[in-house]
Amino acid sequence: MIDIYLAGIGLCAPGMLDWASGSAVLRGEIPVNSELPKPAAILLPPAERRRSSQATRYALQAGQEAMNQAGLPATQAAVVFASSDGDGENLHHILESLAQPAHEVSPTRFHNSVHNAAAGYWNIATGARTPANSIAAYDDSFAAGLLEAAVQAASEYMPVLLAAFDLPLPAPLHAVRPTAAPFAVALLLMPEPANALARLQISLESSTEASTTMPQPELESLRCGNPAARALPLLQAVASGLARRIVLGWGDNNLVIELSHE
Repeated sequence: MIDIYLAGIGLCAPGMLDWASGSAVLRGEIPVNSELPKPAAILLPPAERRRSSQATRYALQAGQEAMNQAGLPATQAAVVFASSDGDGENLHHILESLAQPAHEVSPTRFHNSVHNAAAGYWNIATGARTPANSIAAYDDSFAAGLLEAAVQAASEYMPVLLAAFDLPLPAPLHAVRPTAAPFAVALLLMPEPANALARLQISLESSTEASTTMPQPELESLRCGNPAARALPLLQAVASGLARRIVLGWGDNNLVIELSHE
């Protein structure tokens, strides 16, 4: 079992434009709505901001909020970026280009298409030289990213920022890999309990226990429709201040989180 602490949260999702509004939705204080965020990636220099994709801007917005909430400089935290599909917008444009007779692929499109593009932009924006990893595990990408970040925070005894994000793919890719809505979440994990929002005891278990669901139909639809939104039960437990056992499916196993407020 990994014993770790949650020190900061960032959120960028429909009707949950940041953690303040998102936590109110998760507590049932305000209804869910479909207003989409407009992440600006103000961390980036103007030239890089223009080149960055929407997926990168979602990830950076959530990451910046989590770091700001914890009051920790980004240069002090390692990062793990987790995404099932990466940057689908650039993939779409590259495939369109390859389908043309000239096969001309934009260099900007190409460097934005790699799976670690968001992590690269984060390091450019923050000047961080700490370790940076990028993970993909299909629908279980959030669980894989959380375990990777927790192991690193505990074993290296350092802050680790997890940023998980997925956005809908353009047509025709959307037909074979549908994603309901854009969603990005960032969690800053710490090895010490100082100023923690919650304590997370994380274990990987071989069991058939069902994944934790959301009681609100709209949020359950979002949870099922976006791999990054598998984080919603954990976020709801933090927002409500309740101790809770949270199960995240991961292939034939489960990632189990015993969340408490100490």
